[in-house]
Amino acid sequence: MPITDADVIEVLRPVEDPELHRSIVDLGMVRGIAIDGPVVAIQIALTVAGCPLRNEIQNRVTNAIVALDGIDRVDLDFTVMTDEERAAIRELLHGDPASTAGTHQGHGHAEGRVIPFADPSSSTRVLLIASGKGGVGKSSITTNLSIALAQRGHKVAVVDADVWGFSIPRMLGVNHTPTIIDEMIVPPEAHGVRCISMGFFVEEDQPVIWRGPMLHKALEQFLTDVFWDEPDFLLVDLPPGTGDIALSLAQFLPRAELYVVTTPQPAAQKVAQRAAFMAEKVNIEVKGVIENMSWFTGDDGKRYELFGAGGGAELAERLDVRFVGQVPLVPALREGSDDGRPVVAVEPDSEAAVAIRALAEVIDLELAPTRRYNAELKLLG
Repeated sequence: MPITDADVIEVLRPVEDPELHRSIVDLGMVRGIAIDGPVVAIQIALTVAGCPLRNEIQNRVTNAIVALDGIDRVDLDFTVMTDEERAAIRELLHGDPASTAGTHQGHGHAEGRVIPFADPSSSTRVLLIASGKGGVGKSSITTNLSIALAQRGHKVAVVDADVWGFSIPRMLGVNHTPTIIDEMIVPPEAHGVRCISMGFFVEEDQPVIWRGPMLHKALEQFLTDVFWDEPDFLLVDLPPGTGDIALSLAQFLPRAELYVVTTPQPAAQKVAQRAAFMAEKVNIEVKGVIENMSWFTGDDGKRYELFGAGGGAELAERLDVRFVGQVPLVPALREGSDDGRPVVAVEPDSEAAVAIRALAEVIDLELAPTRRYNAELKLLG
């Protein structure tokens, strides 16, 4: 039987837009189809002009159609959606901002939109990754831990809330900026992890000189205007120490879990506990301590504790929380962070990658919340 337009639509239905993770058919991206013997000509409407993943979409569409019997070639023609079509996609995926507005006054594009992760019915686990001071490898831990959780089959996203020292996009190896669809921000993805960062909106070598209200507003928009698509885990890379950002996030994300990253040094341990005490004061649960740079394994196979030993375990004991684990000092971990080649992704059998995957397993399974909200369970009056 000859191939029909309906046959082409059916083979394209499983093909997803690589950013939105929805069928290109359901999104209305498939336009005119013309079949001439072994050749299918088709038009695809991209969400935005200059779509960074146009080639990926072309490959997915072509591979799906040539799988049909008797089809040898696919001729693709690209067009761009209208403003009205983009608005329809935004409403389909992200809703109407006005319909979810809270009682507080709107802020910028957020328009008072409810933060989904603060809702008791949200299934997303929010992990705040904190440190008392810089230089302990907090962002590197955040990056690799997010990938390790994604490798366990979870949908994972990262908010780079370290607005003065943003580094997550570089560490993840993200090679394009977010896509804006009718003021809905679609975060880029790498290694199965979506991320948003101030680094996408300012020059990398330029400082962010903002006061508290501006930072508060930016963080709110990261949580409301970005299409996160209900991730299983949302990791938030906090700035070192305590300050306005930590206080804002405590307000925005009251259900969050805080993990403190430290090194074995007693000095780092004492500074790190301040971040934990701050979290407790604003009613954020401190769940665990992660010790980074715990040892270095020499060519002779021996472990050398360059920064001392026991600091992480002591801090966990003092805070009465779980000592999640230790990560060794490995050159590949630092080099991968600089080059956008996370060690968990590119050297999965390395000592550091194995240690970080162990952290992910503990957080995923052993430190999972024991109580879950169920919207179907209600008290009868």
